Amino acid sequence: MESLAGQFLISTPQMPDPRFQEQVIYICAHNEAGAMGLAVNNPNPHLTLTDVFLGANLSVPEGAPAPVYIGGPVEMEAGFVLFLAEACAHYAMEVQPGIFVSRDSRLLEDIAKGEGPSEFLFLLGYAGWGAGQLENELLDNGWLVVPANTEVIFRTPVEEKWKKAAGAFGIDITQLGDIIGNA
Repeated sequence: MESLAGQFLISTPQMPDPRFQEQVIYICAHNEAGAMGLAVNNPNPHLTLTDVFLGANLSVPEGAPAPVYIGGPVEMEAGFVLFLAEACAHYAMEVQPGIFVSRDSRLLEDIAKGEGPSEFLFLLGYAGWGAGQLENELLDNGWLVVPANTEVIFRTPVEEKWKKAAGAFGIDITQLGDIIGNA
């Protein structure tokens, strides 16, 4: 199977795992050893980025506090920044042109100083799959694979991301029955 890095996994109504119901996962890495992705539509109702800045003894930028997303059920204490940048970002991995992911605390420090990326998500935890596990889940029709886009990741209200990610490809995700596949 080709790498799914840079794609969305959109959970279908047939998703058996309740942790992933109505989730949009942005796949950051996928190879023969497994896959890693971040849920881009699952804000933590009890935590904001202001809380993270204060906990890390960083200054808090002005403006409304950004949400902290639950990136997935693995390593819930691990922080990730998913962001847009025009050029190769320091201390980050480019997932696809212009979209980067980082676990480096220096990026969080830059954001606190107002010097970081203007469009980003801060996430705790990630979704991970061992070798062959994601491929098996795809065969079970738990996920729909579609190309990712920055509009859904960074500019769509959280409550609309699941439907909009699928809708960008003419799919009404709520109407899917027994036939699932790739867009």
